[in-house]
Amino acid sequence: MAGSEASIIIKDLSKRYDSSNTFALDKLSISVKPGEVYGFLGPNGAGKSTTIRLLMNFIQPTSGQATILGKDIVRGSVDIKKSVGYLTGDGEMYPKMTGRQYLAYLNDLQPAKSQTYINQLAKRFKADLNKKLGELSRGNRQKINIVQAFMHQPNIFILDEPTSGLDPLMQEEFYELIKEVKARGATVFTSSHILGEVQKMCDRVGIIRDGRLVAERSIKEMAHEAAQTFVITFVGEAPINNLKKVHGVKIVNHDNNIATIHVHGQLSPLFAVLAKHNVTNVEARSLDLEEVFLRFYQNEAVKK
Repeated sequence: MAGSEASIIIKDLSKRYDSSNTFALDKLSISVKPGEVYGFLGPNGAGKSTTIRLLMNFIQPTSGQATILGKDIVRGSVDIKKSVGYLTGDGEMYPKMTGRQYLAYLNDLQPAKSQTYINQLAKRFKADLNKKLGELSRGNRQKINIVQAFMHQPNIFILDEPTSGLDPLMQEEFYELIKEVKARGATVFTSSHILGEVQKMCDRVGIIRDGRLVAERSIKEMAHEAAQTFVITFVGEAPINNLKKVHGVKIVNHDNNIATIHVHGQLSPLFAVLAKHNVTNVEARSLDLEEVFLRFYQNEAVKK
């Protein structure tokens, strides 16, 4: 992807907090093009929120740089914020304001293109605008946060654990909203620790561990790499030793004449071995992207 085409460009971005000897983020390089939904995937403490705080200039980098819509995240942060919809899963709000007052206040600071759109978002997410924010549950506060992040219809969205606190129905509604902003050409950079969520929203994912990017894949590439699970029933005892020799095969479980295996890559070597034995049943199970995610983490742990 050419750098000039990217909406977000991150190059060797690093952050070490004064209180630590290790880097919370270590030489991260990513680019995200217009109209792309990019998922930043990893467990809590991996460096996702640090990256997003750097992009929003809430904290400054130790080294490296990043641009959003061609503007430097530090020098151009004021202009960047005018074009970004920002959402966090644990953001502070004004507890004595009602939701309606809060959205009106933000609208006064930066007028939205359409009051009708704000009303539609509030209705869509069943946001309670009449109660004080301090009286709302976490999930209901998050609904109002979603409205404020999207109401200006920006070209860039930076979202940190955006579905935190939402019930499953509202999560699905949020995924639909992401599809809509993508369709109009907006760029979305979203963090998550939930693989299934990223699968539903994203075109491409970066997997981060201990502050370092360990893999970057499109969702289609991850599906291609995913393990296929087969439960194979033999007439006699399962030929475990022969199966272990097949490239890409991992024995998950075996009991007498039944073997459960994961296969990475081509299936033809496996079926060449099966053709030499009496097989009564082969049951194929669904692709397991969780297995791919864990494999990236395990491989990185081995390297250490």
